[in-house]
Amino acid sequence: MDKLFDRLFPICRSITGPGVRETIAIFQQYIPLEQFAVPTGAKVFDWEIPREWRIREAWLKGPNGETIVDFKDHNLHVLNYSVPVNRTLSLDEVKAHLYSVPSLPDAIPYVTSYYKERWGFCLPHCVLENLKPGQYHAYIDSELIQGELNYAQVVLPGESDQEVLFSSYICHPSMANNELSGPIVTAFMYLRLAKWQHRRFTYRFVLAPETIGAIAYLHQFGEELREKVVAGMVLTCIGGNDPLSFKKTRRDHSQLDIIIAHLIHHKKIDARLRGFTPTYGSDERQFCSPGFNFPVGQMSRGLHSGFPGYHNSLDTKEAMTIEALQQSLDELEFVCKALELDGYYINQSPFGEVKLDKHGLYPDMNAPTMRGHSNNEVVDHRTQLNRILIVLNYCDGQHSMQQIADRCGCSILDLEPVIEILKEKQLIIGPFSEKRGL
Repeated sequence: MDKLFDRLFPICRSITGPGVRETIAIFQQYIPLEQFAVPTGAKVFDWEIPREWRIREAWLKGPNGETIVDFKDHNLHVLNYSVPVNRTLSLDEVKAHLYSVPSLPDAIPYVTSYYKERWGFCLPHCVLENLKPGQYHAYIDSELIQGELNYAQVVLPGESDQEVLFSSYICHPSMANNELSGPIVTAFMYLRLAKWQHRRFTYRFVLAPETIGAIAYLHQFGEELREKVVAGMVLTCIGGNDPLSFKKTRRDHSQLDIIIAHLIHHKKIDARLRGFTPTYGSDERQFCSPGFNFPVGQMSRGLHSGFPGYHNSLDTKEAMTIEALQQSLDELEFVCKALELDGYYINQSPFGEVKLDKHGLYPDMNAPTMRGHSNNEVVDHRTQLNRILIVLNYCDGQHSMQQIADRCGCSILDLEPVIEILKEKQLIIGPFSEKRGL
């Protein structure tokens, strides 16, 4: 993760352009992404793909020829999607094109103007306040061309065509948590799940420019996803010191919403829940637009409460931390494991209790010394035995394993050994996605 971050961080990304393609090319060295292109001018629902932006050089020089800001020093110094300029202006004139954050005097803000032509520079407020009267030379060597918008995806097959989606964006320049945390965790999620020997679901991983890229992606793949996606998460701002924060799907009670609430309740993941809203967020707003309404939520860390580096140069690797990305990866794997285990199971011997002792699942002697045993070998205050009895009783095709786990007073992850034992001994079959009769 650390090496990948260092390769990606210096790249000047935007919603189109060489930076996006370079970013995809680097990720392709880690996971087998397929890149797609949508040409400038293409209609994608209510949107149109803009001209492609390319930038080579930019700087602002002061009255004595001193460099005030230089794109080479930090790519946030240029208003993203700036049109070219080569002008000499007075201080008052140039200030109309300068952007800062007064509340964060040392930070360079991230400012964009994708759909209206502008040019500008971003700089710390402490620098802006100290600019002297005189003539300033503003130079931006950029262009807007008939090009393309790019995105990429990879599908990791499972036993079922039903899919779990992971999506993140690749359109911000040099910021850590608000840009690279999501796609890096997405890529390493692919690598983690690819190592699983058994995958019930198929997993789809999408990297696209935020908003317009997700809309372009849905324009091409939306109907395919409609038939397949059973759960999904948009990953954004998933580093930092805060606990995970899950923005629920628009459906509010999808399987994913229920599973994450279940894992939080049983303290398997450290996370908070937020309700769905279209008024802020990331590309879950596109996946959850009313025409699609996919069961896709958003997982983040710092975004729900804000963090000092949001959309500015204080968003560094040191503030994000690679350790936080690793923790997010581990907790997201728990979510995937829980989704894989959930579903409806069928007791293969539902008439009367199963004779558990003949399967080695019950003590073969009734004596005071055996009262804490789950079987002849396992001494656990009957924890395993009680869970087996509850699971068998409620594996009737009408109760999900998450519901059964709640009846056991544990998480679905804690039931994994019981499920494996009962399936191995052919006492239950499943999981099935829909309810069914015995």
